[in-house]
Amino acid sequence: MSRIILRVFAIASTSLLVSCTAGKTVTGSKTSEKPNIIFIMTDDHAKKAMSAYSHDLIETPNLDRIAREGIQFNNAFVTNSLCGPARAVFLTGKYSHINGFRANFDTFDGSQPTLPKYLKTEGYYTAIVGKWHLVSTPQGFDEYSVMIDQGEYYSPRFYNGKDTVSVKGYATDIITDKAINILEQQKGSGKPIFLMVHQKAPHRDWMPNVTDLENTNEKYYQLPETFFDDYKNRTKAATMADMRIEDMFLGYDLKLYLKNAKEETNTGGDKNSTKNSYNWLLNEYESMTAVQKEIWDKYYKPISDAYYANKPIGDELVKWKYNRFMNDYLKTVKSVDDNVGRLLDYLDKKGLAENTLIIYTSDQGFFLGEHGWFDKRFMYEPSLTMPLVMRYPSKIKKNIKTDELVQNLDLAPTILKAAGMEVPDEMQGNSLDVFFRGKSPDNWKDKIYYHFYESNAWHQVQKHFGIRTKKYKLIYFYDLKDWELYDLEKDPNEINNLYHKPGYKKIVSQLKTELKSLITKYKDSTAVDFE
Repeated sequence: MSRIILRVFAIASTSLLVSCTAGKTVTGSKTSEKPNIIFIMTDDHAKKAMSAYSHDLIETPNLDRIAREGIQFNNAFVTNSLCGPARAVFLTGKYSHINGFRANFDTFDGSQPTLPKYLKTEGYYTAIVGKWHLVSTPQGFDEYSVMIDQGEYYSPRFYNGKDTVSVKGYATDIITDKAINILEQQKGSGKPIFLMVHQKAPHRDWMPNVTDLENTNEKYYQLPETFFDDYKNRTKAATMADMRIEDMFLGYDLKLYLKNAKEETNTGGDKNSTKNSYNWLLNEYESMTAVQKEIWDKYYKPISDAYYANKPIGDELVKWKYNRFMNDYLKTVKSVDDNVGRLLDYLDKKGLAENTLIIYTSDQGFFLGEHGWFDKRFMYEPSLTMPLVMRYPSKIKKNIKTDELVQNLDLAPTILKAAGMEVPDEMQGNSLDVFFRGKSPDNWKDKIYYHFYESNAWHQVQKHFGIRTKKYKLIYFYDLKDWELYDLEKDPNEINNLYHKPGYKKIVSQLKTELKSLITKYKDSTAVDFE
């Protein structure tokens, strides 16, 4: 049984009395129409795997529709590129060192003030469906149905506060079904709805929906420019990281039919899980229906047979692994896009679109072969950036794009402002509603702060914090006591570390001063001292 059921915090009581009439929320003498708010978060969705940002890999017409009919943030960043911490930042509007969930081995303290608790005081019906991944039991929700731990793609289990129930089908479809059912049940209640739709996809192990395997063939994807990065001129952190695509599991990650678990020789980022990884895949396979298994086998068995009949070696093996991974990853993204389309169609059909704020984002970015990697964690751009689009027809102008620096820290304040509420002083972000009419404020932030805490764990990424401006990025790997500096305009791929170059001493000094100011501003007492 998952720890999510074993750790329970008491739900904080709400003393503010709220009464509702159809379409209105009445708080004291103040009456205002409140929007429904639908927050869709996926897991590990790389920004370039969304066609609003790039057409190189996949077309995502439904996600692009949100951007086209609303606003697209081109420079949206996370504060800590890891699943659980990113979710805690969203819920609290606070950095990891303040909300207490710094790494996936932590437990979220649900007794603290959170976004759904604030919204309940304004009469919102609050709900979450899908991935939770914060260990403790959800608090502040009128209704929840959350996956156990990371969740499964097929026949996923959901915990609703009373029972754990396995639901036949594919996770992305099921989570969307649950979301639409909540909207349907609540649409006549007179209460505005705050609904968090948290998909498992496209998280590892990238199991596509069998409906996306029928009548499709493997595609070929060009290797990223930095795929064979030798990490020259970087700190030891890059060479220490254990997340190269060439080291992926053959069975668990790449879907080969292994004769036995001992064939699973690669690490895929965890040297201790080699013997168990293939069993994880087999367990999900066994939870499929007979029809699903038939379609799965029809697609993957020929791929596996062809591999064993003529095993690739050297660079050809690396290219094969990359393309095998990308085909599965992008199919899970396609399923996300299809289901976002289902939600948008529902809102249109029910006449709810005009007064609904819909936000789509990911918990963080993801490496898709850049520097030879998969996964996230690093402060490098593919991991640091996230897709972020919003639509709210009655408030947001169409087809807005902004290059201003924003963060997941800003999402909770944005939602509270949309609900007509004041942003609590303790929240550390700023509402993004200032961009809704297509203009940027003069005093918007010109730098962001990042802090990653999880060393000696999956993928062996070293602890680090840093500052990113529009032009530069300075990173401190503090256990290694070493720095990296990148000029993002001249070197967008971040391969030339300028920190030790004599001509950059003045820039380094300035950035260190600004970094210290951010550490002070955000009250990060966990940041180590530096000179």
